[in-house]
Amino acid sequence: MNKIVFCALGAALPTLALATPAGQIDTGDTALLLISAGLVLLMTPGLAFFYGGLVRAKNVVHTMILSLVCMAVVGVLWMAVSYSLSFSPGGPLDRFVGGFAWIGLRGVGGEVAKDLAPTVPHAAFMLFQAMFAVITPALISGALVERVRVKAFVLFVAIWSVVVYTPVAHWVWAPGGWLHQKGVLDFAGGTVVHINAAVAALVGAMVIGKRRGLRHPTVLPHNVPFAILGAGLLWFGWLGFNGGSALGANGLAAYAFSNTFFAPAAAAAAWGLAELFLFHGKMSGVGLASGAVAGMVAITPAAGYVTPFSATLIGVLAALASLTAVRYRPRLGLDDSLDVFAVHGVAATLGALLTGVFATKAVNPDGANGSLALLGLQAMGVAVTMVWSGVLSFGIYKLVGAITPLRADDQDEWSGMDMSESGERAYISSDLESGSTAGHHHAPAPAPVAQVELQPVAK
Repeated sequence: MNKIVFCALGAALPTLALATPAGQIDTGDTALLLISAGLVLLMTPGLAFFYGGLVRAKNVVHTMILSLVCMAVVGVLWMAVSYSLSFSPGGPLDRFVGGFAWIGLRGVGGEVAKDLAPTVPHAAFMLFQAMFAVITPALISGALVERVRVKAFVLFVAIWSVVVYTPVAHWVWAPGGWLHQKGVLDFAGGTVVHINAAVAALVGAMVIGKRRGLRHPTVLPHNVPFAILGAGLLWFGWLGFNGGSALGANGLAAYAFSNTFFAPAAAAAAWGLAELFLFHGKMSGVGLASGAVAGMVAITPAAGYVTPFSATLIGVLAALASLTAVRYRPRLGLDDSLDVFAVHGVAATLGALLTGVFATKAVNPDGANGSLALLGLQAMGVAVTMVWSGVLSFGIYKLVGAITPLRADDQDEWSGMDMSESGERAYISSDLESGSTAGHHHAPAPAPVAQVELQPVAK
């Protein structure tokens, strides 16, 4: 009898498993998107740990603040204006920027926005996209750490996130955006997030200039475990970053989640083995972490369009390309402090282009098959974003610099940004913790010595 009932239920399952029609909320899709929003939120504190471990001890708090402040400032702006400019219909300008229909999240609630995410509440889609907007300017800070003032950075981020980020998000992801209509593919932000931020970071490093007192534009990481922890948190969050971009609990999400594991795994292996057998004879923790990040960045535009085998190949190529860029960047005399462009810019560009090569409708019927035409479209998307971000970021840096100094003065930079910018130290000696030096005699503290690396350390 039980077997008969089981067979009868089994026969009915295909009918029960039909997809939720567009315009109706699917609880599974909604749950995936809300969980993914939480995962992506974790990425910004993860980035703070990753960046914080790579700088000198006197600058770690300041470096982490530059990531965390983006959660506050960009989060409020997203609610007030940025979401509307990114995704609402823009009327006559809809090809280039959104409108004002959803200012203050007016009209964004539990209903479905069919054109954006057909089976989840509009508010869930909005929140998920907010996390992308938050981490994007935080990435920029890695090129400016150890010398940029918090006041200037906050002002830059506030302007940049509205003027630069929202139009690119609209071009690529909004139904009326001109790059979207042309067929440019960016599944989860290779162009919108990583290329956009990396170019702004590169321009910022040029405008602000090199850190003072360094004979070589790279310093030894003060806390490698912090960097490894940060990379792990980024990888964990990145599953939601890419997987949630499927906007549903379905086979496409499974591909995106899987690709977001295999590409970084292959990239970390390629970077670490290259260090071991080709360069240093040692495999570093920072190298493995950096390789994984390069793989995450590269698979981001392709995660929902390629097979796991292609994702693995993309990861390997991204690691080798970014490692090469990291090794040659110091020779250019450019002080991109944590190699934001060498990792995020190079890997994202490669990933966007390889999406045009490896994309297949077998993974995503709504995508395209790799071709020369698609490769050309991807290259156009990359080039347009680079020019847009580069030109406008330069103007915003100059505007902010006219209002308030962009970088710290000599003494603050020499003594460390933690005390001058936040009045806090990451590490306090036992003598200072005790609050008293009675009965103790101390020799004068030695003069500070610039920390320079003995050999290039990949970040």
